Amino acid sequence: MTRPKQLPDLVLPPGRNVYFASDFHLGAPDAVRSAERERKIVRWLDQIAPNAAAIYLVGDIFDFWFEYRHAIPRGFIRLQGKLAELTDAGIPVTFFTGNHDMWMFDYFTKELNIPIMRHPMSQRIGNQEFHIGHGDGLGPKDHTYKVLKRIFASPVAQWLFARLHPNFGIGLANKWSQRSRIQNGAADEKYFGDDEWLLVYCRELERLHHHDYYVFGHRHLPLDVPVTAQSRYVNLGEWVNYCSYAVYDGHELALRHFEQK
Repeated sequence: MTRPKQLPDLVLPPGRNVYFASDFHLGAPDAVRSAERERKIVRWLDQIAPNAAAIYLVGDIFDFWFEYRHAIPRGFIRLQGKLAELTDAGIPVTFFTGNHDMWMFDYFTKELNIPIMRHPMSQRIGNQEFHIGHGDGLGPKDHTYKVLKRIFASPVAQWLFARLHPNFGIGLANKWSQRSRIQNGAADEKYFGDDEWLLVYCRELERLHHHDYYVFGHRHLPLDVPVTAQSRYVNLGEWVNYCSYAVYDGHELALRHFEQK
């Protein structure tokens, strides 16, 4: 396992917090419920903005996303507008791609000033070390997905999909995403203990490079688990069933829930 890539240190001013959220899955399971969830997310962003030093969106924000050169999936304008408002106000937002929105390219960076991270990254925030990523394809097992991820991440696959008309391509992708856990209304409620594959990944990395916190999404189950006596693995859960996120105040990273069902 190689040393993780490093983001620049983030200085945390007194009284300011850092927020992490993932797996909004906007677009699922239908337009009506997605729009309701999007408004809730905007309310959450309004609530945290006054004391936010930075916000991290940790993948699968959209149930499907593909950027054509001159077109993007319709909808989600309330979230995009709010993110533009936040970055215009000087609050840095960082986006980590997930398995559902890995086909993000430069739209968010050019239009919203939001950098796109495609791999897990380490960063010193305040006086503690974080390792942040969506979590898909890490750890043992899930070999079929790892093969599919390499295919979908290839420039050839992206070029071929871009040849499809957006009406057909986005419609086809939305059909494919209906097979997902979120689309089928399933909450991941089983915790696998020492066999949690992201926990295995954290323990392997911790033996090589110390981090105080490992922050992931993808699992859909809010988790706060010791990796060692000095480090913890926090999974952010999702916003269809849990409306969960994490907040770091310079001393402690804690899971929270916003308007949970």
